[in-house]
Amino acid sequence: MNYLDFEKPLAEIEGKAEELRALARQNAGMDVEKEAAALDRKAEELLRTLYRGLTPWQKCQVARHPDRPHCRDYIEALFSEWMPLAGDRNFADDHAVMGGLARFRDRPVVVIGHEKGHDTKSRIERNFGMARPEGYRKAIRRMDLADRFGLPVITLVDTPGAYPGKGAEERGQAEAIARATLKCLEIGVPLVSVIIGEGGSGGAVAFATANRVAMLEHAIYSVISPEGCASILWKDAEKMREAAEALRLTAQDLEKLGVIDRIIPEPVGGAQRGREATMTAVGEGIAAMLDELKGRDRKALIAERRRKFLGMGAKGLAA
Repeated sequence: MNYLDFEKPLAEIEGKAEELRALARQNAGMDVEKEAAALDRKAEELLRTLYRGLTPWQKCQVARHPDRPHCRDYIEALFSEWMPLAGDRNFADDHAVMGGLARFRDRPVVVIGHEKGHDTKSRIERNFGMARPEGYRKAIRRMDLADRFGLPVITLVDTPGAYPGKGAEERGQAEAIARATLKCLEIGVPLVSVIIGEGGSGGAVAFATANRVAMLEHAIYSVISPEGCASILWKDAEKMREAAEALRLTAQDLEKLGVIDRIIPEPVGGAQRGREATMTAVGEGIAAMLDELKGRDRKALIAERRRKFLGMGAKGLAA
């Protein structure tokens, strides 16, 4: 288990319980289960206390936890007959973006998502989930395919933001993001999105301009990272805690503002402590969102999506 900074007291208690059990394994006949079980109960109580009152900055840390399920994990768990489709037919295949055909509960769909990778090698290959222009053009091709064959689109968002490198800018990063966002607004099929970790800047919006947007309980969604915001406003990246508070980037804040439509609960301790339960909950959320859109024709889906985003923020202003 990788422990976050605010979980250090928890790490000490769970570490002591594991040390006792390791000692008992080395010394036959030693009975430590009573003491270990008491530590387990103490750790469980502390875990509930910690996650009951997470600050926005702590939620950022949880959303970025390396052990959270990523796009590939959700595809393997929730979809069958997965057929990845590669490339943008223009420059290259961006491994930060996964896209292809699949079945969701026996229904053919198109799935698109950011993939961060799970170890050093795969994270470098996936560019830590930061897509280049070819990634967004790859997504546009998948959405065109879905529109042509009348297939619902499901997007899984988990990115710090679009890649800001020189090559990406030379190949039209801003234009690619804008066109992907426009394509989301144009397609005449149901489009649902889930923020499974980080939803960073336009790189996230390009996949999440959807009829229905859900967020995991401890995910974040913002126009800029807290560190980036702090560097601009305070000229000090260490002010990220204050920036996280000001950005209103938590699922709870964004639901109140009308930016997202639903919050998908996570197990106590976050998705990293209950991967299977989290993925099951996301599957239920996707199914519910698709059911809400069932039977709507092309014009109704497009009109609803446009109204949703043109009216964004009105709910928060009224409150």
